[in-house]
Order: sequence, then structure tokens, then C-alpha cells
Amino acid sequence: MTLQQIKYALAIAEAGSLNKAAEVLYISQPSLSSAVKELESDTGITIFTRNSRGVVPTPEGEEFLSYARQVYQQYELLTDKYTGKGRRKRRFGVSTQHYSFAVDAFVRTVKDYDTLDFEFVLRETKTMDVITDVGSSKSEIGIIFKSAYNEKVIDKMLKVNDLEFVSLIKCRAYVYIHRTHPLAQRESISFDELLEYPCLVFEQGDSIPGFFAEEILSDKEYPRLIRTTDRATNLNLMIGLNAFTLCSGIVSEELNGSDYAMIPFREDDENHNVVMDIGYITKKQTVRSDIAEKYIAYIKGFLADVKDPELNEV
Repeated sequence: MTLQQIKYALAIAEAGSLNKAAEVLYISQPSLSSAVKELESDTGITIFTRNSRGVVPTPEGEEFLSYARQVYQQYELLTDKYTGKGRRKRRFGVSTQHYSFAVDAFVRTVKDYDTLDFEFVLRETKTMDVITDVGSSKSEIGIIFKSAYNEKVIDKMLKVNDLEFVSLIKCRAYVYIHRTHPLAQRESISFDELLEYPCLVFEQGDSIPGFFAEEILSDKEYPRLIRTTDRATNLNLMIGLNAFTLCSGIVSEELNGSDYAMIPFREDDENHNVVMDIGYITKKQTVRSDIAEKYIAYIKGFLADVKDPELNEV
């Protein structure tokens, strides 16, 4: 097994086809195919298979590529540091549920580095994708939340992907609405009061219903439900439809604007408020990069400024 073979395998996984990977690598497809066959022979596994979408990793291949990415990234850092060429960009990726504070910290981190020398990736995505992105080393850091309702399922998936969860802050549910909403002047809002309005939730694809939801109180039945894929759409629907979402109450006004209200969710005998534990996930037993450390520090700095009594910093 050689570093060149690993480079070729990673390029195929990224491109999704031998033809595209060969073009990127500036080699012939037969040469690329031969290199992959030698790598599969050396490892004793089938790394790729063909289907209607092109070339995709097998389950064994996914595991191999996860380790291969880590090895090759370390090799790139080593050569950049000691060869003095400085031609290869360092990479830093974050995958996150839809949190404006995670984007705020990413913006601050990028500003501290020269984007000519770094390749930055921010993925606001589905919960399961956050876990698999970090598990496969596509992203170094992931941001998710756990609660008593989803904890067992989330912990199981973290274990499968060899990940650890580090808690950042604990909080209770808030109702997030536009300031023109009929309930915007309430001191608190109950579950029954929300039933008249559309509830916004982020789409999770084929994931286990409820357990991978980004919204707290996801085990409840909402008769008026709208699924979306990004924060900007949610903000627009809050204005146009008097829609709401249930969130942590931690929002960056610099990014989301100040025309929205966060009102505490008022529990009752049938609808209890629950604790939302927001944290970051990383690969176990790996040394975080200086960029990752700075990113986490910016998140902690943002959360340290949260003064609401419903929030309890860990």
C-alpha cells in the first residue's frame, strides 16, 4: 500500500467515477483502475463497487477510506511543514445541524486565516450526515444536540462511527417566531397555543423519525408541519405564514437579524419541557488541529455571552 494509491482511492470516492477521478489526477483510467486493483489486493478488501450512480465505496471501503483520509491529511500537513513548498492548501471542515452560532464561529475562524492557504468547508446538513461526515473525516468537527429522548440512538451511532461527544451548553426549549407573530408579546407559550400555527422542522431524509430531529420536543405531534432544508427558508416562512420552530434560544442576531423573538416554551402536565444538550463531536483518540481548537474556542466564547437564566453552561 502506498500513499499514491491512497490518494487515488480518495479521489475516486470524491469524484464518484473513475473517469472524473482520472481527469482530476491527470492519469489514464486504465492506470487508475490498475492502481485500485493493487490496493484492493494489498488490503484484501473490495473498496469500490459499481451501481447506477457510478462508483461507490463498499461498507468495508467506507471504513478504509475513513482511516485513509486521516493518514493522507497528516501526510499533507507533514510535507507542507517540512518541505517548504507550501503549495497544498490545508483543509478544515465543519458539519453541523442548523445553528447560527456555529456559522458565526466559522466566520470568525476563517477571518483568522488566509483563504489562499486554506480550504474551508461548512456543511449545514442532516443530523445523520453530521455524524457520518465526522466519522469519515470529511469534517473534523460536528455540532449536534442530545436529549433524554434521542440520547440512546445518538450514542449508538456515535459509537459505530468511533466518535465522542463533548457537551458545550445545556438549555431548554424556546419558541422562535417573527416579531409580528400574534404570540410574539407573550412571556411564555404553551404547546396548545402553538397548534394553530405551522411548525417548521428541518428535513432528515430516511433517518429514524424523531430521534434525529434537530428540534427539541420532536416526539410531539404537530398537526401543521412544514419541512425545510435551510435556516433562511425558515426565517421567511416565519414572516409569511406566522410559522414557528422550537429551538435552543441561542441565536446570532448578527446573522439572523433582530426581527425575531425567542419566547420560553411553557410546560404543562402533558407537555414537559426537556433539556437540550448541545455539543461537538470528533473522532476518538485524534489530535485536533489548531484551526479546530480555534473554532471551538469561538463557539465557547459565543456561548459564554448567553445570559438567559434558562441556559446552564457545562
